[in-house]
Amino acid sequence: MGNTIIHFVILLCFFAFLSSFPNATTAFDTITATQPLINGQTIVSSGEVFELGFFTRPNSKNLYVGIWYKNIPTNTVVWVANRDNPLTNSSGILKISDDGDIVLLDETANPIWSSNQSNKVNTVAQLLDSGNFVLRLENDVDPENYIWQSFDHPTDTLLPGMKLGWDSKTGLNRYLTSWKSDNDPSSGDYAFKFDIQGFPEAFLLNKQVRRYRSGPWNGLRFSGVPEMKPTYIFDFIFVMEQNEVSYSFEMRNKSLFSRLLVNPSGILQRYTWIEERKLWNLFWYAPKDQCDVYRVCGVYGVCDTNESPVCKCMTGFEPKNSQAWYLRDGSDGCVRRNELNCGSDGFLPLKNMKLPESSSSFLDKKMNLADCERMCRSNCSCTAYANSEITGGGSGCVIWTTDLLDMRQYALAEGGQDLYLRVAASDLEQAGSIGSENGSDKTKQIATVAGTTVGICVLLLGVISCFVWKRKALQRAMKARIEHRGPHERSQSSLMNEAIIPSKRDYSGESTTDELELPLFDFDTIAMATDNFSDANKVGQGGFGSVYRGLLGEGQVIAVKRLSKNSGQGIEEFKTEVRLIARLQHRNLVRLLGCCIEMEEKILIYEYMENKSLDFILFKKNVPEKEKSSLLDWQRRFNIICGIARGLLYLHQDSRFRIIHRDLKASNILLDGELNPKISDFGMARIFGRDQTEANTKRVVGTYGYMSPEYAMDGHFSVKSDVFSFGVLVLEIVTGKKNRGFYYTNNQLNLLGHAWRLWKERKGLELMDPSVGDSYSPCEVLRCIQVGLLCVQERADDRPTMSSAVLMLSSETATMPQPKHPGFCLGKPIETDSSSSKPDESCSVNYVTVTMLDAR
Repeated sequence: MGNTIIHFVILLCFFAFLSSFPNATTAFDTITATQPLINGQTIVSSGEVFELGFFTRPNSKNLYVGIWYKNIPTNTVVWVANRDNPLTNSSGILKISDDGDIVLLDETANPIWSSNQSNKVNTVAQLLDSGNFVLRLENDVDPENYIWQSFDHPTDTLLPGMKLGWDSKTGLNRYLTSWKSDNDPSSGDYAFKFDIQGFPEAFLLNKQVRRYRSGPWNGLRFSGVPEMKPTYIFDFIFVMEQNEVSYSFEMRNKSLFSRLLVNPSGILQRYTWIEERKLWNLFWYAPKDQCDVYRVCGVYGVCDTNESPVCKCMTGFEPKNSQAWYLRDGSDGCVRRNELNCGSDGFLPLKNMKLPESSSSFLDKKMNLADCERMCRSNCSCTAYANSEITGGGSGCVIWTTDLLDMRQYALAEGGQDLYLRVAASDLEQAGSIGSENGSDKTKQIATVAGTTVGICVLLLGVISCFVWKRKALQRAMKARIEHRGPHERSQSSLMNEAIIPSKRDYSGESTTDELELPLFDFDTIAMATDNFSDANKVGQGGFGSVYRGLLGEGQVIAVKRLSKNSGQGIEEFKTEVRLIARLQHRNLVRLLGCCIEMEEKILIYEYMENKSLDFILFKKNVPEKEKSSLLDWQRRFNIICGIARGLLYLHQDSRFRIIHRDLKASNILLDGELNPKISDFGMARIFGRDQTEANTKRVVGTYGYMSPEYAMDGHFSVKSDVFSFGVLVLEIVTGKKNRGFYYTNNQLNLLGHAWRLWKERKGLELMDPSVGDSYSPCEVLRCIQVGLLCVQERADDRPTMSSAVLMLSSETATMPQPKHPGFCLGKPIETDSSSSKPDESCSVNYVTVTMLDAR
């Protein structure tokens, strides 16, 4: 052992001497027995695509061996050798050992990491242009004969040509594991892994708990990933053979770079490198909406983002827990209405379906669909069947004999495939389907169908005529009642008609039958839940009314927003909120559970947020810094920033309609028991069509300190005005100070101006809230400050979109431009009342309505 250490020290000193020269970085792509690698040196693949060497992370002394892109300026690490066993100082050597293994030694010559391939001779380790680091025999370059390769041991990133899945030759099940944090490459909580049982599919796991499912491969794509369309960019490859089950991808244009990774927050992301802009562009990510959440609608439940609520039961099924179901908790799933009878059951075709969880399914790739149906029909335990592949008109057979889980339905044929569900004969008849084995003479069928169609048409005309007559009679009666009542009560009748059952004109392109499925509570229930709206239960007071904590009879805690009877804008706000929030489903948006409309009462019922609002916690006065630090440490603040960004991205891009919030502020960010943020208060929101991006208004509404210049001055609002408000929120979360009412004493600047001055002076970390202590990552804080300043730039065109903001926040490798001058950062006279809501006198603002809604 002593001789080994002496040899190591001599070798280390020799290479340290070499590394003292300016151009000590090696120019070769191979490590040999006589050419090891030490800190300060790298090897580069022959085409100068990838580089391997030692690296550290900010604020850490730990040393790692990893691989990154050679010519991409952002240091994007794609593989780490010793991720869970770092070197603790700057000394280390990567070498070929005497027994042919590649090994990493520390300063005492102890092995830190190795490829565990001993008893080999004449081996070398080479870095390839694919990013694969391989151990091979010196004179054998055949990939089939590699002794060991990094592609068999991925960390958090999948590169082109790298496989995920099982290989019988190596006995490996290759999967991705996230970093613990952006600055810690050790194994994190999230993994993306294939389950090769039954009909193989991939799962995103959080500490082995399933969080997202890809669906099985159907010949073109994963059943639950409709975005995997054939393109000129990628080739997706799935192998399902006796000795291998794997997924990989290739770039059709080898000059393009793309990577798939699991980030530390548990998001599966695909990035592509945009050379012209020098940044990684977020190409795709999952989970992206509520229906991507694993088993969100329970057993036999189907999730559909185009429905409200998103969970529905299939024909022949009903909610298992009706009360929870109509409060939009579908996790208990659905149960059959009628018992199955093996001899008379039929099969209901469901279109555009993400196939159910398939780990326990039966698969036969040689059967056709007719054979598949016969097998399913003959097996009384069979619950559904489908083609295993959809290419060439469909082939193969997959059969489920257990409960169906985690299903989703897509609006377009590009998503999912046909699934045939076993239902009782009476349910099939109700669905208007004809069993495949009940056919007789085709002419008789046609005559029957034609006769039935005529009968239905006659019946339908009669129903429509009756409906029109009754509607006119009802309108006459309502008109008489309204004439008899006062003007204030008339507005309630209008509200009943327009708010709860919105017309087609309210939503461009939406079906008139798309009514809200929102529970209506009676007033007595809500009064009882809030102890008759007692002051003890009041948790907030806003410009449009009060918010109370309530407790329903079954023990569910709710938040009750009771609109003021004297509010001139209350009806409009109520209508907007009911029509809008009921259709929004995202983990970072507050959930509307129901409403109550009785006489002059207009009440909204929400899920209750235990930690009230961000405003309440962040700006809470007379709280010791130690207590505030324990509650709002940096990691929680960063998670809140990212959660708000994801919720706003959903509103702007991923929801059914493009939605501009127009009043994003700290008091409208609610926090649940785990301090997860949820955007609330959509009374001022505006709905845009998918192609509309901006509009003007003569009535400016919002809150000073959060309004963008173009909106406050000219009434011009767009997604970029929400981005401005988000930027203000980011800076407030970092600093713990409000923009409205904050002035830097010496320079008479508001928060934006103060942040801009420190950023230009390279003193950005001085903005950090002192109550956080030393819990923060300087790089992460500076990244947030830069994103915040980019979002509050004076010109709307200079501000990033929320998709870019989410990308910049979620990846430390994303290239970010330098911010320009922010809006509303002019010097101001110091005011004695720092909490005043008086408008900024340096700005010309006309017809502004200021809302001061407190915490819920």
